[in-house]
Amino acid sequence: MLQTCVTRVNARAMAMATKSSAFTLPARSMRTASLNKPYLISTKKSSIIKRTPTASLPVTAIAASTAVVAAPSIGASISKLANAATTAFPIFVLGAAAIGLLQPTSFDWFLPSYVAPALGITMLGMGLTLTFADFARVLSTPKRIFTGFALQYTIMPAIAFAVSRLLALPLDFAVGLCIVGACPGGTASNVVTYLAKADLPLSVAMTTASTMGAVIATPLITKLLLGTLVPVDVVALLLSTVQVVLLPVLLGAALNQTFPKQVERLAPLSALSAVLLIAAICGSVIAQNASAVASAGSRLLLAVAILHAGGFALGYGLSKVLGMPEKVARTNSIEVGMQNSALGALLATSHFPGNPLAAVPCAISACTHSVMGSLLAAFWRTTATESSDGPPVLLSELDLDRRRQQVKKWIADWQIRTGGPGGPSKWVTTEEMAMYSSEQIAFLERKRKAAAERSSS
Repeated sequence: MLQTCVTRVNARAMAMATKSSAFTLPARSMRTASLNKPYLISTKKSSIIKRTPTASLPVTAIAASTAVVAAPSIGASISKLANAATTAFPIFVLGAAAIGLLQPTSFDWFLPSYVAPALGITMLGMGLTLTFADFARVLSTPKRIFTGFALQYTIMPAIAFAVSRLLALPLDFAVGLCIVGACPGGTASNVVTYLAKADLPLSVAMTTASTMGAVIATPLITKLLLGTLVPVDVVALLLSTVQVVLLPVLLGAALNQTFPKQVERLAPLSALSAVLLIAAICGSVIAQNASAVASAGSRLLLAVAILHAGGFALGYGLSKVLGMPEKVARTNSIEVGMQNSALGALLATSHFPGNPLAAVPCAISACTHSVMGSLLAAFWRTTATESSDGPPVLLSELDLDRRRQQVKKWIADWQIRTGGPGGPSKWVTTEEMAMYSSEQIAFLERKRKAAAERSSS
């Protein structure tokens, strides 16, 4: 039926090409016996024509006109899959950890040398969601970076020392737990921040700052807690952070700034790849230390859980007490609660040879903070963070104009998809409709005006 319809349309189009540039085709002839859905007849796939039950449909009269059946885009399907994966992030992490513990050989394919490239790819995807204006905004408020740095190196060491004393941990486990508490923020915290819809640029800046400060802070804290001065290879640590975190994020932001349309199509893949790679890393870490984790005992598991849960809770609570906005408080919570456990394991094995089990708390920590962080991200992802309780951010003219143009494009696309402002078609999802709202422009304008009034007063 459809082929007959198309042949008839093409013949009529060629006959009338010299008389008129367009004609109409009855909407009823667009139906088939089995599919009662809208179809697109055009030489351009982007020109979507909506079928109505009573009106006629315009058809472009071109001699070589062809028929294309409109269907949900691949990008929309990937976006739905990415949203489902991020919602199920805790399940992925817990499942990978369970497999790594029960069947360690399942992760033999994921070698330890894959961890750094996997994190680098993940951070590149995070960078694709940012612009340099986002980093300029963060750097314009150094107080927030300093606050996060201070919380990082006070909360976690204090909790680690207190828990190891209260639970009377064996010496090896107490040493390992204190080393974890003295480490800087982990790179996985940036991924969790992204999935939790917190402040990703601030998270990257805080991770970099805490890593750079580790050359002084980590040795001093371990000396204070353990009585042993643990040296830190600042060059290797900083180089690793730059390679795994900073450079990929900046490269992603540069690509987003240069090729915004192409990057927008890849955006759903960022969250999807982040979930899969972090789950693989977590499962691999547990698989490599499966025997040590299984024999660790309930006291050590409880101690590590209290350490990270306390970091998440106090990082958020103290940030709110200090008057930080909601997004910043969430970012501080994630940065404080998630540590660079890999660095802790390296320091434990290198500088405490007399305590061979000191690296076990570090291995358990890597999985624990990933699971807790994923659960927290899944919870925070469902709650809005736009209503910040802090002062509004003054957007640059370039950034504001860019967002305005994006919203205008979304509205135009929506009108094309629906055949006008009469109502959405089946092809437009609820999430897309939220993006097509012109209220976003008004919101940005009000936010910028309020910020300008505050700065002038």
